[in-house]
Amino acid sequence: MALRDELLKSIWHAFTALDLDKSGKVSKSQLKVLSHNLCTVMNIPHDPVALEEHFKDDDEGPVSNQGYMPYLNKFILDKVTDNFDRQDFNTLCWTLCSRKNLKQGQLLISNDDAFKIWCIFNFLSEDRYPLIVVTEEIEYFLHKLTDAMGGSWMEERFEDYRLDSKQQCLSAWELIGLVGSGHFSKGMDRQTLSMGITEVYQELILDVLKQGYMMKKGHKRKNWTERWFMLKPNSMSYYVGEDLTDKKGNILLDGNCSVEPLPDKEGKKCLFLIKSSLKSFEISVSDKKKKQEWIQAVQTCVSLLRQGRPAPHREARQKRRDLRLRQQAEQEELELRMRELQTANEAKQLELENMRKALEEAAANAAEEERRRLQTQTEIQDRYRVDLEREKTVRQQMEEQVAQKSTELEQYLQRVHELEDMYRQLEDALEDERRARQDEETVRKLQARLLEEEATKRAELEQIHLRQQLAISETEAEKQELERERVAKESALQAAMTQLEHLEQERQGALEQYLTVMKKLEDATNNTKTWKHKVAEHEGLLRLIQPGSKEQKLITNWGPAAFSDAELSLRQKQWQETKNQTTQAQ
Repeated sequence: MALRDELLKSIWHAFTALDLDKSGKVSKSQLKVLSHNLCTVMNIPHDPVALEEHFKDDDEGPVSNQGYMPYLNKFILDKVTDNFDRQDFNTLCWTLCSRKNLKQGQLLISNDDAFKIWCIFNFLSEDRYPLIVVTEEIEYFLHKLTDAMGGSWMEERFEDYRLDSKQQCLSAWELIGLVGSGHFSKGMDRQTLSMGITEVYQELILDVLKQGYMMKKGHKRKNWTERWFMLKPNSMSYYVGEDLTDKKGNILLDGNCSVEPLPDKEGKKCLFLIKSSLKSFEISVSDKKKKQEWIQAVQTCVSLLRQGRPAPHREARQKRRDLRLRQQAEQEELELRMRELQTANEAKQLELENMRKALEEAAANAAEEERRRLQTQTEIQDRYRVDLEREKTVRQQMEEQVAQKSTELEQYLQRVHELEDMYRQLEDALEDERRARQDEETVRKLQARLLEEEATKRAELEQIHLRQQLAISETEAEKQELERERVAKESALQAAMTQLEHLEQERQGALEQYLTVMKKLEDATNNTKTWKHKVAEHEGLLRLIQPGSKEQKLITNWGPAAFSDAELSLRQKQWQETKNQTTQAQ
């Protein structure tokens, strides 16, 4: 799959280059030529009939990338093996796409260097289309290029470039333009830049882990000859020169190979021996540092072959990709959690808003109910005030009448002073009348005390009702506690109502006592009248005291005969209705 993915990237560039009008489709004639060339460079037998059979239902119209992929997979990529020259394959795809996209006149690098950067882009790009290389891989490539040119990596310059460009990824042609502009190779000549690109290309694309000149001892003539060695993960090739034009041999590496240092001999220093499954090779380097580096490099290749691991740079690339995928997955998961938290927060806010509206509505209802209660209470107080003023007026009139009667009584007493003996029984009757009045006053005081207690209980009931309303307006967190308090207050209210009814009964009892006293008073008055009549018969000059009407007088909270029967019945009915409304409001 790794080989297929790498081949698809180069083929994607070629297909995109053939799409001249950028419609996402290429004519079948161009695809025939492309397929034939691909089969040729990858040593695959080409079947020209298969393409016609595959697209026989598409008439003569162009073919999209998605339509070409099934044919490409079935007839080309499924048959490919790793026995072809990868550079020829890349050169073919490069030739097709560079004509359309490469602007050579604006670059400081050659076409060959641009090709190498294009191959490096395919190696470092992400496995998604259209192909791009991310910022992390761009930094990795530029860092390696700077090291290959012998320069020092300047992190500040790369950060400035990122801030200026504001790009998080580049296409192949943008990467070529970035390197060809010389932005990261200031102070270097073109040859140095070209050598650096070649070195990075050999490491990343050709898998060259180490290269350099060393002396090799021949197997037949036993002479020492200088060769250019190139170490790859599974082989170590040596050439006449570093131009790689004349290859002299190849050392195949596997898990059974070994490398070990040798003592100096035959005038050669810094020797080491490479043992392969076929031959052993004695090699000499110029100094001990290079000797240690080469031994370490060969041991690393053998260790990778034994473990079945890829080249270090390929393994590092895969680790970087895996890390990016994990970070992307974590970022997506974090975004998902943030969206879920935002949704939950919005739902909570909506719930709180509904609760706030409900509380406002309840408060408005409570305020309206309180307003109605206060209005009712004000009306009741106004009626009570009017009744009290009327009672006060009636009482004043009665007091005036009593004062007048008292004056007349004193006059009569002066006249009957001479008849004291005769009227002794009359004085006793008057004494009874006076005691009856005292009893009446006592009953009135008792009735006044009961009325005051009734008013006190009513005030307590109003306070309980107010506390109950305040308790209802408390927060939902105290609702159950307030409910228990409300039940207790209702119990107290019921007890107060019971006590109020008891006081009402006591008031009725006092009223009955008052009626009894008035009855006695009336009897005493009648007796007085009888005696006055007798006196009138004996003494015609005397003026009798009129006892008043013999009809039964009505006794109310405002005194005797303050209202008629109809008015008293109407006031009792109104008082009962007011009491019922107050109880329902509570």
